[in-house]
Amino acid sequence: MSQRETTNQPTSCAPGQPRPIGASCMTLDGMVGVNFAVYSQHAERIDVCLYDEKGKRETARIRLSTQTDDVWHGFVAGLSAGQIYGLRAHGPYQPKDGQRFNPAKLLIDPYARALCGDLANLSLERDYLDVPSPDATVLDALPDPSDNAARIPKARVLNWSQERQAGARMAKGPRIPLDTTVLYEAHVKGLTQCHPDVPEPLRGTYAGLVSPPMLAHYRKLGITTLCLLPVHLHITEAHLLKKDLCNYWGYNTLGFFVPHPGYASTDCADVGEEFRFMVDQLHHNGLEVVLDVVFNHSAESDTFGPTLSWRGLDNASWYALDTAGQYINHSGCGNSFNLAHPCAIQWVMDCLRWWVEVYGVDGFRFDLATALGRDPVLAQGFHPHSALLSAIAQDPVLAQVKLIAEPWDIGPGGYQLGHFPAGWHEWNDRYRDTTRAFWLGHGATRGDFVRRLTGSGDLFQHEGRSPLASINLVATHDGMTLADLTAYCHKHNATNGEDNRDGHNHNLSANGGVEGPSADPEVNALRGKWRRALLCTLFVSQGVPQLLAGDEWGNSQGGNNNAYCQDNATSWLDWNAADQGLLGFCSQLIALRQSHAALRHAHWFSDDKAIVWRSPSGHALSATEWEDPQACSFACVIDLSVTGVSVSHRWLLAFHAGVQEVSFALPPGPWRQVLDSAHAVALPQSNWEQAPCYSGTVVAPAHCVQGLVQATSPAPTNHPLQ
Repeated sequence: MSQRETTNQPTSCAPGQPRPIGASCMTLDGMVGVNFAVYSQHAERIDVCLYDEKGKRETARIRLSTQTDDVWHGFVAGLSAGQIYGLRAHGPYQPKDGQRFNPAKLLIDPYARALCGDLANLSLERDYLDVPSPDATVLDALPDPSDNAARIPKARVLNWSQERQAGARMAKGPRIPLDTTVLYEAHVKGLTQCHPDVPEPLRGTYAGLVSPPMLAHYRKLGITTLCLLPVHLHITEAHLLKKDLCNYWGYNTLGFFVPHPGYASTDCADVGEEFRFMVDQLHHNGLEVVLDVVFNHSAESDTFGPTLSWRGLDNASWYALDTAGQYINHSGCGNSFNLAHPCAIQWVMDCLRWWVEVYGVDGFRFDLATALGRDPVLAQGFHPHSALLSAIAQDPVLAQVKLIAEPWDIGPGGYQLGHFPAGWHEWNDRYRDTTRAFWLGHGATRGDFVRRLTGSGDLFQHEGRSPLASINLVATHDGMTLADLTAYCHKHNATNGEDNRDGHNHNLSANGGVEGPSADPEVNALRGKWRRALLCTLFVSQGVPQLLAGDEWGNSQGGNNNAYCQDNATSWLDWNAADQGLLGFCSQLIALRQSHAALRHAHWFSDDKAIVWRSPSGHALSATEWEDPQACSFACVIDLSVTGVSVSHRWLLAFHAGVQEVSFALPPGPWRQVLDSAHAVALPQSNWEQAPCYSGTVVAPAHCVQGLVQATSPAPTNHPLQ
C-alpha cells in the first residue's frame, strides 16, 4: 500500500447520499463536509483515499460502506473544497468475465471536476503482471500487486455551487441563429502558437485565443462560432510515447469535466478560471464556443492499456464488452463506452450540463457520434431514439445549445449521415467529397453538386429537418487543409512514424501539375482559382458552413493529412505566411452571405419559381444533362421575393469547373456582377452600383463561381426568368 501519515483528518464517514454522484460539498444533518458517491455495480468495496494538499502523501483511507442502487456513498464531515483524493475498488480480477478490480491501483474518479498531478506517462500504467506463458493473453494474467499511487493524478474537490455561481456571472452566449451561423474549427494551441502579434506568454493558450489580435481577426473574418478541438483533459497513448510523439489533437480523454491544463497560460492559478475568461470574452464579443467532445471511448485504450479509472471501478458496466470479456472497439481507439448503460447515460448528461452551466459553452460537436445511439435494447446498432439521444433531447439545459454530430464510427452500421433526430446538425462528408470532386476534376456530376449546394435534401429532408441540419465543410482538422488539397495529390505523413500508412488515401485532391510548393506562376494561379471556388461554394450553399482555421489564408501542413501527433510547426498556424488576398476574399464572401438571404436560405426550395436552374445556354436541364459526367457548368436564379421574403435583389449564381472560359446566357434585363471567384471579387452591396453591368451574356473564366444581381423592384416587365 502507499505510504500514509497520521493526521487529524477524519477517518470515518456517515452513510451520506447516493446522489449527486461524485465528490460534492454539502451540509448534512447540520454538519459541513464532502459527500462521496461512486457508481459500481460489481465492486465488493470502495475506498476513498485522502491526500495532503500536494497529493503526495495519503493521510486517511475511508471505506464507503453504504451501497444504494449500485452507488457506493458516504459523507465525511470536516472536509471541504480543495481536498485531494483518489479511489480504490475491491472485487474480482477476472478479465475473461469482464472485471479487473485491483485495490493496489489508485483510480481517478470519473466525476472528478479537477485533477492535480503529472500526466506524462500515464498510458504506460497497467494493472496486470506479465502473462504466464507465450501462448497466454492478458485475459489470463494475474493482477499486479504493486501500488501506483505515486504516479497517478488525484482528484480535487470543487464546490459545485460556487462553480455554478461563477458560470452564472459570465456574459450570456449570443445564441447566433443557425441561418447566420458560420463555424470556425480550431485547435486552442495551434491557433495562436505562432501568431507574432499575440503576447508570447499567451500563445497557445485559452487566454491567447481571446487576445486582441485574435478577436480582431474573428471580427474581420466574420465567423460567429469557434469550434474547438478537444479541451477536456487528455493524455498521450503509449504507442506515441514510444515514438517521442504526442496526441496533439486531444482525442484521448481522461478528465471529462476538466479543462486541459496544457492550454493554460504560465501565470494561470486556476485553469477553470482561465477557460471561463476565454468563453466570457468570446461572449462579450458576440461569439459562441462549441466544444468537440469524445464520449465514444476513453484514455484507457485496449486490453493492454492503462487502468486509470472506469476499468478499475466497474469494467463490465462502463465498457461495451464481447462474450470473451474483450473490448468492443467501434472507435478504433481500443475501447467503446457502453453508452446504453444507465451509469454512462447519467455521466454523459452530468458532464454536458457541467460545461454549459459552469463554463458557459454554447454547444457540442460529438466525435464519432454514432456511438451515442448504439442501444442494444432498441436495436443491435444505431437507433435515433436511443436512451442517450432521448435523454439529450428532453434536457432543458441542453435544449439551449447547438448539437453537432460526426455521424459515423467504424462499427457495424456505423455510417449514419442523415439519420440523427430533429434538432441535431451533422457533419456532411458527402458535401465535402462532392464539392472537392466537382472542382478538382474527380468526376462529380452537376446533379451531385446541386444536391449538396441546396442542403442535401436527399439526406436531411425528412421528419421536419431543414437544410440547416447539414454542416457543410470542405476541409477539417482530419485531412488535408484547403491549401494542401489544391497542392498535393498524395498524403505526406512520414513524420507520423507509420511509414505513410496512416491517414486517408482518398483525398480527392489535385496539385496543378507539381506536387507541393511551386514557383510556377501558372500553377499557383490555378491553385488560387480552385481555393477561391471551393470557398465560394461553401458560403453560397444552403446549410451551415464550417471553415477550418487557417484555410481563410492558405495554411499548409506540408501535405500531412493526419497531423494528430504533430505538436509542432506542421500543425501550428504560420500567420507570417498568410495570403492576405485570400483572407480578404474569404471575409468578403462571409459578409455577402450574412447580408443576403438568397445565399443562406434556411428552407427547402419547394416553390420551383424561387430557384430556377439553367444550362449555360439558358435552357432548363434535362435529367440526362444533370447526370452527364462530362458537363461541369450550370447556373441558377434565386428569387426569394416569390416566397414572400422581402429582398431587394434576385441572384444568378453561375458555376463553371471547366478548363476553358464559357458564356452564360442571362435572363432579360441588366445584371450586375458582384461576385467573381476567378478574380477574387466579392463586393458589398454598398459598391454594387460600380459593379460591371451585363445584358444578354456574361463570360465565366475557367474554375469560377460568379454571382450577378438584379433589382426585384420594380420587377422586369413581361420577362419570365426561364
